[in-house]
Amino acid sequence: MIKRVVLAASLTLALAACQDDGFSRSSTRHLTPIPAATMALMSSKGMSKNDPILIRAFKKESEMEIWKRGTDGRYALLKTYPICRWSGQLGPKVREGDRQVPEGFYTVTPSQMNPNSAYYLSFDTGYPNAFDRSLGRNGGDIMVHGSCSSRGCFAMTDQNIAEIYAIAREAFASGQRGFQFQAYPFRMTAQNLAQHRLDPNIGFWKNLKEGSDYFDVTKEEPRVSVAGGRYQFIASGENAVAAIDEKQRKDEQDVADLVAHGEKPVKLVYHDGDSHESFRSALANAVDTDGSLVVDARGKFGAVSRPEGLSSGPQQVALDETTGKAKVETPSTALAFASMNQDRMPAAPAKVTAPAAAPTAKVGTASPAAAQPAAPTSAANSSDTPFYKRMFNGIGDLFSSSSAQPAAETAHAPAQKPPAATSQRKAQVTSPINVAAAVN
Repeated sequence: MIKRVVLAASLTLALAACQDDGFSRSSTRHLTPIPAATMALMSSKGMSKNDPILIRAFKKESEMEIWKRGTDGRYALLKTYPICRWSGQLGPKVREGDRQVPEGFYTVTPSQMNPNSAYYLSFDTGYPNAFDRSLGRNGGDIMVHGSCSSRGCFAMTDQNIAEIYAIAREAFASGQRGFQFQAYPFRMTAQNLAQHRLDPNIGFWKNLKEGSDYFDVTKEEPRVSVAGGRYQFIASGENAVAAIDEKQRKDEQDVADLVAHGEKPVKLVYHDGDSHESFRSALANAVDTDGSLVVDARGKFGAVSRPEGLSSGPQQVALDETTGKAKVETPSTALAFASMNQDRMPAAPAKVTAPAAAPTAKVGTASPAAAQPAAPTSAANSSDTPFYKRMFNGIGDLFSSSSAQPAAETAHAPAQKPPAATSQRKAQVTSPINVAAAVN
């Protein structure tokens, strides 16, 4: 009976989102001031810590932006932060336990700020909102928090969440009742839309783009409502409406031009979410050959969820333009499959003569080595290399995507340095199973 109760409790924890209440009631970390460098950046942009804020997050690029509203009512970008970890795949959150990070338009109020978070500091994004509930989506406790572990949340590292929390705290203290939190699958560029045009979520993503366009054109917070299973965005003023319509027409034409010039439809398949390129590189150097995480990385980033899936980034799958399904075979995989399946081919008929290169060999009597085709000379296709590495060799280099920001406006990302020898940096190793059990 006791074992069943413990098992049920463990399962509940595994399926839960980032529940992080009740860590330390005596902590004062939520009172940490905004860093001096960020205050100086505000001043250089004519901003104040008292100005209202708006936050935008982009999953594919693993970036989060803080915007501040000026006296003219328009928002300007203050700073871009690298996201240390998000989980799941591109696409909205649908149900409890799916590990998906939500996509949509949410509101964060002072009551959603958690100074006692088990993940250093956090705030609740507000999922599910009215749109999610209208579609029957469930789940909750979806946070932006510290550490580098996610099971449906945006994990920002302790240092960056402390800064984001402080900026939000000062905005609330100055009278802002709630800030808008916009979460997107990717930046709404023509290239991203062209590449993902066959994704089942493309209709939803185009709906999100309407809100993104509103903000990009007006630099005002979109007024959001829900009707007919869609977000509705109400623009004020004929000039604003005309400008938004013009941007949408231009973007649609840019997408059409990219498709006409050969932009292929693809699907990104993540092991379990992703990290910003800067964190991914640092974490990859800290993951041992068996997929376990060395101790110094845990000390730097906190508990890291599923580190074994971060080294190469997502796998890009080419889609068939007609069916929208993954192509059965591509040139990069054909050779690998042929090599792997060579020994499964039926025996050659008795009448087939021996190859000219080996005139003394007789059919049926050749040695196993002679019967096999010559191995490719490429190191990537070496017989000593596992099949999955031969098949997907180099895939990670294709997905180092991050919007450029001036150095003064980019938040703290880990400094990259050559990895130390395994014997020097592996004082203690946590297996990937134990890591998953601890944080997921």
